[in-house]
Parts: sequence; C-alpha cells; structure tokens
Amino acid sequence: MTTVTGPIAFQGALGAYADLACRAVFPGVATLPCPTFGAVFAAVREGQAERAVIPVENSLYGRIADIHHLLPGGGLKIVGERFQPVHHCLLGVPGAKLEDVKEALSQEPALGQVIGTLRRLNIKPVARADTAGSAAEVAAIGDKSRAAVASSLAAEIYGLDILMRDIEDERHNTTRFLVMTGGKEPPRPDFRNKCITSFVFRVRNLPAALYKALGGFATNGVNMTKLESYMEDGAFTATFFYSEVDGRPEDRNVALAFDELKFFSEKFEILGVFPADPFRDRV
Repeated sequence: MTTVTGPIAFQGALGAYADLACRAVFPGVATLPCPTFGAVFAAVREGQAERAVIPVENSLYGRIADIHHLLPGGGLKIVGERFQPVHHCLLGVPGAKLEDVKEALSQEPALGQVIGTLRRLNIKPVARADTAGSAAEVAAIGDKSRAAVASSLAAEIYGLDILMRDIEDERHNTTRFLVMTGGKEPPRPDFRNKCITSFVFRVRNLPAALYKALGGFATNGVNMTKLESYMEDGAFTATFFYSEVDGRPEDRNVALAFDELKFFSEKFEILGVFPADPFRDRV
C-alpha cells in the first residue's frame, strides 16, 4: 500500500472499532469520524480524507447493513482489507467499581455479543446508536451505575476506567474492514502476493443464467470466497451479486472465468484488487 498522510475517514465517533481499525492500518495518521457511511464515501470523493475504512462483515453479526449498495458507483476503489479482532471492555466513570454498575450502554450488536457476561453480572443492557458514542455519554453523565461497552481506545479518549476487559462471549469475534480510496485507481498488487478481486454483477434474464455465469470459475479452478445477493432500487426482479475471488483479473484463469461471467451478465464492475490480509491464513 502506498504512503498515506491522511486523514482516514470512518463511520462513528472517535474511539469506535472502525477508528481502531484505521489506526491499526495507518499508524500515526489522523482519523476523521463521519456520521454515516455515505458521509465517509463523500469525504474521500471530496478530498476531505485520503482513505476510507469501512466495515463489511462481522464473524458473529454477519453482513454489515447499508454497505453493498454504496460500493458500486460510489466512486471509490478497494485497495486493502483488515480483519480487526473485537475485544469489548466495560467502561465506567473514574472511581466506579464493577459492583456499582447497573446498566451498560452500547450499540445493539455489541450488546448482543456480550449478553452472557452482562447476565452473569446482573447488568441491564441499554441500546444506543454506537459504542464510542455510548462511552462519551457515560463520561458526560458521570453516574457510577452506568457503564459503556466499547473499546479500550474509547476509554482512553473519554477518560473512563476499564472495569473489565475482553467481555465478549465468543473469542473469535472479528470484524472485516475494507480500505478504500478515490481518484485514480492504484497499481495492482504484486502477483507474488496472495490477492483478492472484488466485483459486483447482475445476470441476464435467462434460464439458469446464474449457474452458467458461475460455471467458469469452477472449470478454470478459481476459488470464489464470497457470493452475496442484494436488491438494488427496490426491484425484486433485478438481483445484484457481490463476490470475491482469489487472484487478479490479469491471471489467465481469472480472466477466462470473467469472460464467461460477463457473457451471461448485463452488468459487471470490478470494485478493487488488493492484497489479502495475512489473517486469512490463520483461520
């Protein structure tokens, strides 16, 4: 990945897990919090940020909503990925003790990921819009009976005490983020490194079109690691597919598979070609 001076845009408040992912990918580079995913894309397109770091899926929660329709035509290209382990902390105001806490504030998915721990501690979950925002709220209220489920970074930013670390019920809790850029598409990764090609397509309205479109990946030995469907513009008959394969479009087997896919598709767009995160080899 080329040298980046920043800032790096993400959705959420300072201290969010996306903020943590930004700092892991680009150490020492400033981050730019944005209220929505659309605002993140706009920040990069308009030059307010140099890169965007966007969550696409979580090992417990599944696909992140409202992302896939922003990728095609969004004006950004995928240039990297980051698998970020999620380690939730219970954060309280300075001086609070674990036995003081009666309520835990956080984003609903995060609360679902720690519900077993909260039940054991007899702490009531209270849903809020996001994790870092919950930490900011707890800090502002200053009530020892209220805590937040958020990152250790949020504790540092909002001056909270970490009452308990690693409270997630499942240790494999991991969120995958995509690193995106605007403007001119960067050079393709070196072929000697493991690469991922991400793309979207919509098949033609023909019998068995999807089956035929995907056949080229099997016959050419291309490993497809992701295939997800989603609707566009509320049309029940026009299903798009978001997909990822191992390799680059320049690889002969991938190129042949894409030729067959495009023959049976009415729309095809490559969203990015990027190095695979070494995390993939550990799972």
